[in-house]
Amino acid sequence: MSDSTVFIGQSAKREDLFLAMANRHGLVTGATGTGKTVTLQILAEGFCDAGVPVFAADVKGDLSGIAMEGEPKEALVERAKYMGFDDYGFEAIPTIFWDLFGQQGHPIRTTISDMGPLMLSRLMGLTDAQEGALNIAFKLADKEGLALLDLKDLRALLKDLGDRGKELTTEYGNLAAPTIGAIQRRLVVLEEQGGNHFFGEPALNIHDFMRTTPGGKGYMNVLAADKLINSPQLYATFLLWMMSELFERMPEVGDPEKPKMVFFFDEAHLLFSEAPSGLVQKIEQTVKLIRSKGIGIYFVTQNPLDVPESVLAQMGNRVQHALRAYTPREAKAVATAASTFRPNPAFKTEEAITQLGKGEALVSVLDLKGVPTMVERTMVRPPSSRMGPITPEERQKIIKNSPVYGSYEESEDRESAYEILTKRAEERSAASEQEKADKAAQKEADQQARAQSRTSGRETATDRFVKNMASTAGRQIGNIIIRGILGGMKKW
Repeated sequence: MSDSTVFIGQSAKREDLFLAMANRHGLVTGATGTGKTVTLQILAEGFCDAGVPVFAADVKGDLSGIAMEGEPKEALVERAKYMGFDDYGFEAIPTIFWDLFGQQGHPIRTTISDMGPLMLSRLMGLTDAQEGALNIAFKLADKEGLALLDLKDLRALLKDLGDRGKELTTEYGNLAAPTIGAIQRRLVVLEEQGGNHFFGEPALNIHDFMRTTPGGKGYMNVLAADKLINSPQLYATFLLWMMSELFERMPEVGDPEKPKMVFFFDEAHLLFSEAPSGLVQKIEQTVKLIRSKGIGIYFVTQNPLDVPESVLAQMGNRVQHALRAYTPREAKAVATAASTFRPNPAFKTEEAITQLGKGEALVSVLDLKGVPTMVERTMVRPPSSRMGPITPEERQKIIKNSPVYGSYEESEDRESAYEILTKRAEERSAASEQEKADKAAQKEADQQARAQSRTSGRETATDRFVKNMASTAGRQIGNIIIRGILGGMKKW
């Protein structure tokens, strides 16, 4: 095993991915059952052995076996022997399991504030008007120092926004009640998909994905996604958020000798499915710039057409498994895949893609000058870790021995927007009730005064005399006071 390359497999020559070029991103494509997961596994093994931490979502559960030592199955040993892989052996890769739902790994959480309005709008499938209202909500939260940690915080903020609509119109524009109501309904859907597990504290420290062992091996971070994939919007938005976090938090490192981390994005088509052009542009920009942070992004998908051309152009290292060409779309995919490779005069790339057997792939990587190598028909090396899933008992043992065990298991609920806005609403309600009580008391006092006046009867002569005397005295005193104030003190 080289310290500067990751061994992929054997063609007419040894096929290696250069670690110095690994942050130039990559693409693994192929039809279902052609070996994409095994390729992901052997690439991850190579990176981890070289001290590069890896993150990957485990959509089918098969990738969890990377945490256990492989078994010397005859087919694997024969393949290694056939390709001249003389130092083939078996080892477990140090692994940390994660799970948004906290069942098959350490819980992963982030806060509503950290997610931000753009990705949250994407997650909930909001219209432009609804996204605008959500942006206003975030601006108001920032202005008033309201921490948005979980879904109940956002729900409370939206209610407050609706209650204060008239007050806020001048500064932020009209906030239609139906728009606020529509966002609230989308929050209910998000909660049913499991969003309530994802939003909260303690929030993930992205550096926990960057761990290495005392011996210098990178940790393999495996996200249990077999349940998560049933909520494709949540899955895609979570991985996009992770990519964004890595971009925002990691320092510039230029072109390192090896990546700081490699991030595999399985089922990548979900990221771009129905994505607005503005979001695709932001993804393209992030993929383009994140390499300077030492992060390699590797998309894994069935069809190269799943990835927009602008993003596809950023993928320097390619592994293409078999594709079929039974339909016009499939034929187009084959032609597209073939056109992205540097041709090899020994065979026709477009034909080879449809003829590849299981475990075979077309491979082209960037050489040390950043130039794609000529495409080669390659037998992918067998993995050294276990192929297939681990048992629940094995998983729990690994979780409890994890370096982050205990850091995320218990959720926290500190004072945030929900508590502050609830208290504020209670104070407004109490003030309103007091105002109503004061008005009612005043009204009752006025009614009693009028009633007393009606029942007092006629004035007697003595009453009239006393009233007239009081009125006269009042006028005289008033004259004295007035004169005195005006400087006529001598008249008194």
